[in-house]
Amino acid sequence: MKVTFLGTGTSQGVPVIACTCDVCRSLDFRDKRTRTSVHIKVDGVSLVIDTGPDFRQQMLREQVDHLDAIIFTHEHKDHTAGLDDVRAFNFRQGTDIPLYARPQVVRQLEKEFSYAFAEHKYPGVPRIRVHELDGNPFEINGVRIIPLEVMHYKLPVFGFRIGDFSYITDANSISPETFSAVRGSKVVVLNALQKQDHISHFTLAEAIDVAGTIGAETTYFTHMSHRMGRHADVEPELPENVYFAYDGLTLSL
Repeated sequence: MKVTFLGTGTSQGVPVIACTCDVCRSLDFRDKRTRTSVHIKVDGVSLVIDTGPDFRQQMLREQVDHLDAIIFTHEHKDHTAGLDDVRAFNFRQGTDIPLYARPQVVRQLEKEFSYAFAEHKYPGVPRIRVHELDGNPFEINGVRIIPLEVMHYKLPVFGFRIGDFSYITDANSISPETFSAVRGSKVVVLNALQKQDHISHFTLAEAIDVAGTIGAETTYFTHMSHRMGRHADVEPELPENVYFAYDGLTLSL
């Protein structure tokens, strides 16, 4: 399995205009955090979890030339806004792209991308084929995927486990059942927004505690805001075998 972090950042706490913060001014490529997403290549199957606003830029940067399916964690815009750019893969592959999401996510996509769901579609719109998730394990081209339900304040969100890799983003609460489903993973990815308290995301300290509870061989943090600070400054504070992910980081499992 090959896992590539397409993006490890978030819209929250990201300055928009004339920012002079240390992260924006940093020359370290690890501080250039686009919106959170991951590409997984396993048994010849190419999967993307979430298509944020930077989806096109990320796929071009990583030279992903084939896509078998998209899986969505939840319906927030920073995880869905790039769906329109799936049309490039429609054109290249000559196929619809399967989309996997829980029903409430599908309903939101139907509103935001109504033209892709219309009965009579305009030529050239994204071509997708929807599969609704109910929380049970499912397969994509023979690859088994286990949904991992977590809570993003009051919003249920899916993480996903594929083999020895578990990926959780946008969470501030994990149930005992989900902890059990994650345990045994060799690599775990968790969200860690910032050091300060937040209503719907793990803080750095909370993410470290969760990583310790899970006890994976290696843990990576993602979905980091500018408030986390610069990669080089903060990563030395992390426990052994716990790291910050960065855009373009590739793992082989």
